[in-house]
Amino acid sequence: MIPSYANFGGKIHGGILLSLMDKVAYATASKHSGAYCLTVSVDTVDFLQPVEVGELVSLMASVNYVGNSSMIIGIKVISENVKTGLVKHTNTSYFTMVAKGEDDKPTTVPPLKLETKTDIRRFVEAIYRKKFKQEHTAYQKEIKKNRDPEEIKRLLAGERCEVGVLRMI
Repeated sequence: MIPSYANFGGKIHGGILLSLMDKVAYATASKHSGAYCLTVSVDTVDFLQPVEVGELVSLMASVNYVGNSSMIIGIKVISENVKTGLVKHTNTSYFTMVAKGEDDKPTTVPPLKLETKTDIRRFVEAIYRKKFKQEHTAYQKEIKKNRDPEEIKRLLAGERCEVGVLRMI
């Protein structure tokens, strides 16, 4: 990692790491599917430890799950201080990618061969993560529907906010 990748705190910008992860997710999904792939969502990006200027960064990716045209790509980022040899697990992320055909429509991807216990564990975890995401999306829609003025007042009471427009409520 070079100095121009650093933020004002001297650590590598999260956006630089996200860009690298997106590229690795693309390469992994394209290799599995044999097609052009698009990022459709990034389910989580956990920033576990900072990456310092001068560290060597490695990204490891795997296809953890496949649907009809979608794939979930798990990515692990590690950094190594080449002077001290210290290796840190810095990021974990899950990208959902969709394969596109020549007609620019989603295209079927090959099934995933689960050859090890780790492969099976990752696939099952992805099923749970996908189910949780669907439930979370439904919950978010429900939150946006709730416009009950009394419920809004109850939620705002005790929060660190000042309500300046009472007519909204």
